[in-house]
Amino acid sequence: MELIITIHPDADANHIRGQLQDMGLWIQNFESGSAGHAFLSHAHSSQANIEAVRTIDGVVDVLCPSSTVPLMESMQGAPCTVNELSIGPGQGPVLMAGPCTVESEGLVDEIASIVASSGGRVLRGGAFKPRTSPYSFAGHGEQALTWLRTAADRYGLKVVTEVMSEQVVDRVCAIADLVQIGSRNMQNYALLRAVGARNATVLLKRGRAGTIHEWLSSAEHLLNAGAAGVVLCERGIQSADPNTRNLLDLGAVALLSHVHQTPVIVDPSHALGRRDLIVPLSRAALAAGAHGLLLEVHPNPQQALSDGAQALDMDTFQKLARELFVQPESTND
Repeated sequence: MELIITIHPDADANHIRGQLQDMGLWIQNFESGSAGHAFLSHAHSSQANIEAVRTIDGVVDVLCPSSTVPLMESMQGAPCTVNELSIGPGQGPVLMAGPCTVESEGLVDEIASIVASSGGRVLRGGAFKPRTSPYSFAGHGEQALTWLRTAADRYGLKVVTEVMSEQVVDRVCAIADLVQIGSRNMQNYALLRAVGARNATVLLKRGRAGTIHEWLSSAEHLLNAGAAGVVLCERGIQSADPNTRNLLDLGAVALLSHVHQTPVIVDPSHALGRRDLIVPLSRAALAAGAHGLLLEVHPNPQQALSDGAQALDMDTFQKLARELFVQPESTND
């Protein structure tokens, strides 16, 4: 948060600046005049105890400008509930997995079975899939929503799937437990309002060029419109290095998890677009404080109709799940 700190005209400004910096605050001169001197503490500073700042000798007053995301701040420290599944602070990490795009009823059923047996809690899959090329496979639409719901129910999973337009909001919200707003639509405010108005619980992906403030503001739009809850999803931001398609911002994950105490998960599949780095990035994401992972998996990635290069094969996925997630207890007949 930003703080405006006013000090007495006779106070030692440099000494006070040093004490504020010792608290982890990034300080700049705000204004100076006959009424005294003021410092501005930048929003990216460490969280500070305002009362502790006020006790510094020479500090006259501390002002805290009103938050631009009050609804998000009101939920700090609380997990997001997705039909009895809790995601966020105080909860164990949640595994979400499935194909990039739902290709067939049989395929999604096969994947759902393995996701469930591996400790997964949420089945992901694109029924409507945004593609850069208009000639690429873009999903089976409403039919695929039914396939997702049927497979998830059969294996006791929740469903997360993307909504791409206002025209299909009602249908997607009726099927999905967690409605995904994709990276391209993070600032599509008409879509955010439409989804929020359905009282949906939302998985909000970060835009490829979105700042953390813009990302949180989009979440605020959803809550203001009536969304039941928001889980943030880091999926990589624009990078200058072509060797890694996107830059997976684990600093943002740590900030949101440990400081903002907001539910946040990581999608390492989209971050770099290559399966050989998904396992180490998954470990790093959970170590940084992510409350879950969103992974792309496919029985035969080489034949996937979309994004096969970033999909884990089932053996690798099961090994990763055994390493990082609590496995379901087996039952005896």
